[in-house]
Amino acid sequence: MTDYSADMSVHPDVSAHFDPATNTISYIVKDPASDACAIVDSVMDIDYAAGRITYEHADALIAEVKKRGLTLEWIIETHVHADHLSAAPYIQDRLGGKVGIGENILIVQDTFGKIFNEGTEFQRDGSQFDALFKDGDTYMIGGMKAFAMHTPGHTPACMTHVIGDAAFVGDTLFMPDGGSARADFPGGDAGVLYDSIQKVLSLPDEMRLFMCHDYGPNGRDIQWETTVGEEKANNIHVGGGKTKEEFVKFRTERDATLDMPKLIIPSLQVNMRAGEVPKDKDGRPMLKVPVNGL
Repeated sequence: MTDYSADMSVHPDVSAHFDPATNTISYIVKDPASDACAIVDSVMDIDYAAGRITYEHADALIAEVKKRGLTLEWIIETHVHADHLSAAPYIQDRLGGKVGIGENILIVQDTFGKIFNEGTEFQRDGSQFDALFKDGDTYMIGGMKAFAMHTPGHTPACMTHVIGDAAFVGDTLFMPDGGSARADFPGGDAGVLYDSIQKVLSLPDEMRLFMCHDYGPNGRDIQWETTVGEEKANNIHVGGGKTKEEFVKFRTERDATLDMPKLIIPSLQVNMRAGEVPKDKDGRPMLKVPVNGL
């Protein structure tokens, strides 16, 4: 069995950056004992109607790293996002660092490579990334050890990254009043998602949990930090001892009512390439729109 032991004595400095266009929270995670840091789930801005890409959100992350005199060692993707575009290569070009994602990116690349009718030039081996994490893999941010926990269900490649007393859960969980991620994308599975959530909730109750998204349910202010104990007690989808059968029934029925994310078509094409925008045969950035493919 994989050891998910967390070092709760290490308290990384976590700086959150909310993107209102996609309701995404990106993080700068600093080793408290050095100037080393990681960026988790960055955002590249897109005006989809105009086909225009810009970098205001990424520039804010870059500016903070530079202002604080930090050294970027990792750019972490918790999964292949379907609702925003990653700015990983843009940030890497300016600050360095390695781009990492879960090893099941290969499954995602194979699935959506077919949907988007990508040719043989699109490599489906994860080689666009610098590191492919297996369940339980560890890596260092300065002198601070982090580990990756495989938490599929929303997508096959979802990973929760545990760094000291902080865990970055991607879309696996939302704030207690937000519940959990949908599980109806290709490769998603509500039963698997429930099991993954239980893995996260097996971490110490005091573990800080950081969300990838928040939508301010019922008009409350945007929030992104909670704890394992709070989720176990109060999460509206899995808290209070809700059973797997109850969760799967609820999640399946709810997912059937949800619209597709408005940026799913550009996001998948870009994010399965580690943030690179695909190009046509003449080298121009170009996105495809599969008809009746999703």
